[in-house]
Amino acid sequence: MVASECAPVAKVGGLADVVFGLSRELEIRGNAVEIILPKYDCMRYDHVWGMQVAWKHLAVPWGGGGIDCTVWFGFVHGRKCFFIEPHCREGFFERGAFYGFSDEADRFAFFTKAALEFMLKSDKRPDIIHTHDWQTALLPVLLYEVYAHAGMPHQRVCHTIHNFKHQGVAGSHLLWAAGLLDPGKYMSGDRLGDDFDPNTANFTKGAIAYSNFVTTVSPHHAWEARHSDQGHGLGHALFMYQDKFRGVLNGIDYEMWNPEIDRLIAHPFTAAGFEFKRTNTVGLRHRLMLQESEKPVIAYVGRLDPQKGLHLIRHALFHCIHNGAQFVLLGSGSEHAINHDFHQLKYHLNENPDCHLEIGYNEELAHLVYAGADFVIVPSAFEPCGLTQMIAMRYGTVPVVRSVGGLRDTVFDWDHSDRPRSERNGFLFEHLDAGGIESALDRALGLWHGNRAAFEELATNCMACDYSWNHPGREYVSIYEHIRHK
Repeated sequence: MVASECAPVAKVGGLADVVFGLSRELEIRGNAVEIILPKYDCMRYDHVWGMQVAWKHLAVPWGGGGIDCTVWFGFVHGRKCFFIEPHCREGFFERGAFYGFSDEADRFAFFTKAALEFMLKSDKRPDIIHTHDWQTALLPVLLYEVYAHAGMPHQRVCHTIHNFKHQGVAGSHLLWAAGLLDPGKYMSGDRLGDDFDPNTANFTKGAIAYSNFVTTVSPHHAWEARHSDQGHGLGHALFMYQDKFRGVLNGIDYEMWNPEIDRLIAHPFTAAGFEFKRTNTVGLRHRLMLQESEKPVIAYVGRLDPQKGLHLIRHALFHCIHNGAQFVLLGSGSEHAINHDFHQLKYHLNENPDCHLEIGYNEELAHLVYAGADFVIVPSAFEPCGLTQMIAMRYGTVPVVRSVGGLRDTVFDWDHSDRPRSERNGFLFEHLDAGGIESALDRALGLWHGNRAAFEELATNCMACDYSWNHPGREYVSIYEHIRHK
């Protein structure tokens, strides 16, 4: 695995959870897995065991010269991880944050080059190199244009696109710096040439062209990326390489998210002992100072980002507290203005005993919210996979979601699905407007108030779903075997 994140040591979003969870599942299935990451100064070093130097003075060719690197090794909760530390005046990974800098393309293009250089010089010859998102999308290009001729001719690459919106773009000078010495060749439309700016190299487009296989994080999102604006301009490239493109649904960590053994919730419970979920609802109300009442608790957990349907989160909040429910929000904004708006909303609702907004992300509190809430909303504008709804179902918390991407692949409507009743596990709506989410929330609240036995049947259906890494792990092994013999 070559990636910019891995939970919990370097985590910004779901990418980190995927890299860790899939790696562990692959090891369970008998594969040897190593993860290569940048050595950020802001990593959670308390989650790295046995940190030691694995390679001194790794000279990485760059921009007509070279940059000296130290490669460190350590275990992250059992996973074998290598951390690349470049010693250069730019201080690529000494910024106090993972992302958010003007030279982002340079930072991660260099990291990608260094990862290959480390494999070459340390005689690592993995069957499969699995790269993730734009940050490592140059790897298959560099592998087949440079490193295959330098001693790595048999390695194969699977590239996963987690977010089509961020593709990695740069001028041809960066390709030259990385060792692709004929930029004109690589800037052609069938390689890295961006379809909208002929003077720009598009890293993700290059990964689509050069990788042996390309995945995204759910089957329906794979369709959306090819046939709608959710491909953000890559639809044609995906069409050209459709025979090696597939959606594979992400999984979640069933050891971390397990109501039977979770020490961060008020009381463990199972589907058979579903009555103990109420103890967690009481614990959640006590923790967040909500009034005790016979009302369902609706929650939102996650980033406060335009992608997540902010106007619908706000609308759902007021709709719930005006229609016999309590509302809990746990999340932080991707922008200062968003955080400010939700802090203002929190101030406005501060005296309301049926509402609590926790601005800022708290992983420990998230466990109690999932365990104590009755419903969770995910009203996303787009959602490549979505982990929130999967985690919620693990805790018998019924998802109310918009029918897009991975949400559509994992949630099957209680009233309208053509699946058997035992497989229905939530409520869906189509339109990204107030009427859409109200229609789903009204059905959800109507079931809770009107037929508690049916609601508990639905909630325990959720707990019976298997969204662990078991199924996607099997699918990725199949993909690896397929490309290994090409």
